[in-house]
Amino acid sequence: MVGERDTHVPVMAGRVLELLAPALDVPGAVYVDGTLGLGGHARLILENCPKALLVGIDRDPHALDIARERLVEFGDRVQLYQAVYHELPEVLEEAGIRRVQAVLLDLGLSSLQINHAERGFAYATDSPLDMRMSPDDPTTAADLVNTLNRKDLARILRVYGEERFADRVAGRIVAEREREPFTTSARLVSTISDAIPAAVRATGGHPAKRTFQALRIAVNAELDSLAGVLPAAIAALALEGRIAVLAYHSLEDRLVKDALRTASSDRAPRELPFVPEGFGPDLRLLTHGAERPDESETAVNPRAASARLRAAERIQEAA
Repeated sequence: MVGERDTHVPVMAGRVLELLAPALDVPGAVYVDGTLGLGGHARLILENCPKALLVGIDRDPHALDIARERLVEFGDRVQLYQAVYHELPEVLEEAGIRRVQAVLLDLGLSSLQINHAERGFAYATDSPLDMRMSPDDPTTAADLVNTLNRKDLARILRVYGEERFADRVAGRIVAEREREPFTTSARLVSTISDAIPAAVRATGGHPAKRTFQALRIAVNAELDSLAGVLPAAIAALALEGRIAVLAYHSLEDRLVKDALRTASSDRAPRELPFVPEGFGPDLRLLTHGAERPDESETAVNPRAASARLRAAERIQEAA
């Protein structure tokens, strides 16, 4: 576990702290980390916000074990739960908490999942085609590539991976699995590469990147979970509570942008010349567009390069 602790670098940690800390300077303030991972952001918050209590959520039991060890010094300021982040309302009910002062969602893969080849997330190393964020989940990436028909597989690659050669890739996968089912990533990567035109392979980044992203999202129902947690997290915020979300690709960021924009807009009918009481926005945006990590951070932590940070503050009491 020591190696995992040492290699974990939380993304845009200073800016996340800057955005959330003002809401956590009250006794008993609750900070929800909906994607706890190895606890990097959580540790920083607990160290710098001594009045805050942590409710940490992660679907990966291995990550929770490591985070529990890393955060043990904070004692009863820490409560950890194995759950998917869209289960936030159930977690808060179990914890006996109605309102929270801060929520962080750091989407995408954790360092633990990327660094452990046997989890099957990386296309650069040969490993089992798993991609489950929790070993308790029923469906693996191998299940999808070996059972979905060409049309459904192409749809997943097109929608979740934004793969413009989705039909060609799906067709090649279906043909290859007739010869032998896929079990490891190397053969799948080779099959994908063969389906992508040579000119694109030479200039468009790793040819398997979009397919692997699509399969990972589908296996873990990531976008459905995100669509569920965003309104739940906003609803759970106390007055002057804050939410920050780190997204890593356009599909995630679009959902975050739309949810925060909707909650920061008034609900008055357009024909009215004023906004009646109670129809004003619930949130005030704290970031103008999506903030990105600076060059000094990405030089140290290249995985941060695609991060997009958005944040908002509740300005109207929740119903």
